[in-house]
Amino acid sequence: MGSLLIGISLVIVVTFLSYLATIARAFFRRLPDQPGDAEAFEWHMFVPCRDEDVVIGATIDRLRATFAGAHVWVIDDDSDDATADVVRSRAATDPMVHLVQRRRPHARTGKGDALNSAYHRLNAFLPAGCDRTRVIVCVVDADGQMAGDALDHVAGTKVFGDPRVGAAQISVQMRNRDDHRPRPSKGRAANALSRYLVRMQDIEFRTSICAMQALRTQTRSVGLGGNGQFTRLTVLDAIATQAGRPWHGALLEDFELGVHVLLTGHEIRFVADSYVSQEGLTDLKRLFTQRTRWSQGNIQCIKYLPQIVRSPHFTSGGVLESGYYLMLPFIQMLGLFLWPTLAVLTVSGTLQVPGGVVNWLASSWWLLALFFLMSVAPFAMWGPIYRATCEPRATRWQSILWGLGLWLYIYYMYVSVTRAFVRIALRRGGWAKTRRNGENLTVGATAKEA
Repeated sequence: MGSLLIGISLVIVVTFLSYLATIARAFFRRLPDQPGDAEAFEWHMFVPCRDEDVVIGATIDRLRATFAGAHVWVIDDDSDDATADVVRSRAATDPMVHLVQRRRPHARTGKGDALNSAYHRLNAFLPAGCDRTRVIVCVVDADGQMAGDALDHVAGTKVFGDPRVGAAQISVQMRNRDDHRPRPSKGRAANALSRYLVRMQDIEFRTSICAMQALRTQTRSVGLGGNGQFTRLTVLDAIATQAGRPWHGALLEDFELGVHVLLTGHEIRFVADSYVSQEGLTDLKRLFTQRTRWSQGNIQCIKYLPQIVRSPHFTSGGVLESGYYLMLPFIQMLGLFLWPTLAVLTVSGTLQVPGGVVNWLASSWWLLALFFLMSVAPFAMWGPIYRATCEPRATRWQSILWGLGLWLYIYYMYVSVTRAFVRIALRRGGWAKTRRNGENLTVGATAKEA
């Protein structure tokens, strides 16, 4: 039994380290993006909202000030707060701001359904005979802030300037990564935890996730995210023709849309040199809520694996990369059983060694070095990389601590993936909204995060 477990663990570790080496190589070999002319396209920003009156007004104002030629479509998913009133007040004085109002029982059925509502409204709004290849739909979170050069970057000749490209994703940053203001409602330890979580999310998005997208660029399997996602309207039309509607029911509706884009034969580009910023989550409860939803959505998308394998539009590398990503929740659950079992076997074997733990450490120190190399280093390495590429003013010691912190942080996945499988077993597929940092807890907040 022990030999079998060791064999399985070696396969998993070697696969992971091979993947890690591949994405790191792609990350460092990435070429700079070449901006284009945003005025060559017509831009429509979709902003899905549910109980977002804390942030939506500032988001609309910022989008309109930064991208004067872009329409802003705010989808109010039957909010209990004043979200709709805030949007109406902007729309009353600005013809480029539009409210898409949804009402229960047809509301609160998922982000994909909300985005589909805006898609149908946009179709009714556009004049007949317009050039729909030039119409680009962008999805922005209710707290999202895009860089001023974002549209120029996605308008580049290698992005929407290329007719083969159907969608694009820009990089994501945590806007509050340098916010060190103490929150009076929290103690010192809680404030330190909040700062740590935000920094880890920023490192995660700006290094390892960017590296994954760099590899996907090479395998032509770039994935879309929920914030800073761009899609050509004709591609949404093609997906709607093939599959009934552009966005579908998975809780990871962004990745699901990306799969459909690729299945239509179009390409997706990742634009690393521009970004959208969002709030990093400052407490574990909301982080687990968000990541559980992502894990569950990932599991739901496993149904597309046969189509990906059969599709002539996916390269061999794209099939491998997509298959690995879709299988991750199952690999993580296997690891949740495997690693503790191996640890127990190791400890029990150590206790049987003559001389006990001291003699075992003296003769098997290389196992500890191997553990560090195979378990800690693959995550800790992103701290120095983050310093070199994103935060050059940080010290080397900071980068080392960040890397070690990321190694500890990444264990959240075992909690989120377990919760995701439990939710699936209980047939709980509802959308669990992640409360914003600025929201006050009100009646109903618990239900939103259930």
